[in-house]
Amino acid sequence: MEFILLGFRGSPQRRILIFCLIFVVFCFTIFGNLLIVFLVSINKSLQTPMYFFISQLSISDISLASDIVPNMLHLLLNNGGAITYIGCMAQFNFLCATEATECLLLTVMTYDRYVAICNPLRYTSIMTTAYWVRLSVGSWLISLCNGLANTLAVSRLKICGSNVIDHVFCDLVPLEELACSDTFPIKLQMFLLSIPFLITPSIIIVISYVKIIRAILRIPTNISRRKAFSTCSSHLIVVSIFYWTIFSVYILPTKGNAEVNKSLSLLYTVFTPLINPIIYSFKNTDIKKAAEKVFPNRKGICKSSNC
Repeated sequence: MEFILLGFRGSPQRRILIFCLIFVVFCFTIFGNLLIVFLVSINKSLQTPMYFFISQLSISDISLASDIVPNMLHLLLNNGGAITYIGCMAQFNFLCATEATECLLLTVMTYDRYVAICNPLRYTSIMTTAYWVRLSVGSWLISLCNGLANTLAVSRLKICGSNVIDHVFCDLVPLEELACSDTFPIKLQMFLLSIPFLITPSIIIVISYVKIIRAILRIPTNISRRKAFSTCSSHLIVVSIFYWTIFSVYILPTKGNAEVNKSLSLLYTVFTPLINPIIYSFKNTDIKKAAEKVFPNRKGICKSSNC
């Protein structure tokens, strides 16, 4: 009927320190991503495919953080805690859906940058409003189906031993370790689903960036070359961080080392949603200009704080 999540073990002082850190990160994550969604929705100059996809990524980050962090904070305050079976499956479902959404959105954003740099003259005819809206809606719908398929597979596992999960949330690897039934079918299903949601997007991103870099190197002037590269560098950093942590946790899991799995899980569930708005937008001139229009006093504040 329920599972016991151990969370982070240690002294009360250590748990309070982790609690404060995660709570602050969570607050900035929600505020930063909501600000991006707000600015993109009200500012016409930001209503382009690139910023639209960034706003969708922010919505995904808000959903991911909201699914994981509140219960994680509860576990830290209470040195662990119980979660119902239905609550565990619901948390796992939203986790799978938001992770898949992020994978697909990062791939779509790569395609957007590829068209913008490699086919600039055809960009407006290819990336029409209807097209990039369909790409976004399709990413969300397919990801929701992925989350449902994964959850149905995990729900068929027979847990007949301990119900103690040595993790900070309901995830695939800790749940598999509790199963007393054969886990090969679910591992096979997860591998097959990783092909369209993880492996194929990775290949598309790598091939696209090879072509993008070649196109940038062929640009004659250094200024234009630097400008083209700056539009891709932020995306490449976020892609590298996200895919490295996902591959570390799911493709090469450190079985038997729960503390390592917990730390790696924090990267893509807590810190990556915070890093995304910082890397993508707060160092972006267009976002700064849009923020200055909405918050006139921000310009003076930024100059004084050198942000």
